[in-house]
Amino acid sequence: MITSHNKIKTLEELTPLAESLRSQNKVLVTTNGSFDILHSAHLNLLEKAKQEGDILIVLINSDASIKRFKGDKRPIIQEKERARMLAGLACVDYVIIFEDDTPLNTLKQIKPNKHVKGGSFLPERIKDEKELLESWQGEFKTFPLEQGYSTTNIIDKILQSYR
Repeated sequence: MITSHNKIKTLEELTPLAESLRSQNKVLVTTNGSFDILHSAHLNLLEKAKQEGDILIVLINSDASIKRFKGDKRPIIQEKERARMLAGLACVDYVIIFEDDTPLNTLKQIKPNKHVKGGSFLPERIKDEKELLESWQGEFKTFPLEQGYSTTNIIDKILQSYR
């Protein structure tokens, strides 16, 4: 039986697994992000990403990388809990936590056929990801931001409600 714990992998576990899946002509799709407080826009992105291929691998930022990018008050949910929540979703096949500020090193190891970004991303960061994917003929795809949905908005709403 596959449980959410079985879906969470290290890079050492996922690299040969990705190779094996590619050799079976499976289309590997990756996406990445913090996924701090899971909300419906996250789920919509993940479901769209899954439709792009056979296997969806979600790369999540470690707690340390989120702190470097978003400040000391984040993440709200710790990395192991975020990974488990994502792994529990039917559309997600595997989850990996990465320590770097960008997913580039992890993407180099996995070599997905497609890498998907949704919503909020920095143009300079996606440039590097796009170029990396193109280096092995991978496809880079973006989906538009769903207005009104973000972890920051949820946090702000909670703070305003309890003032």
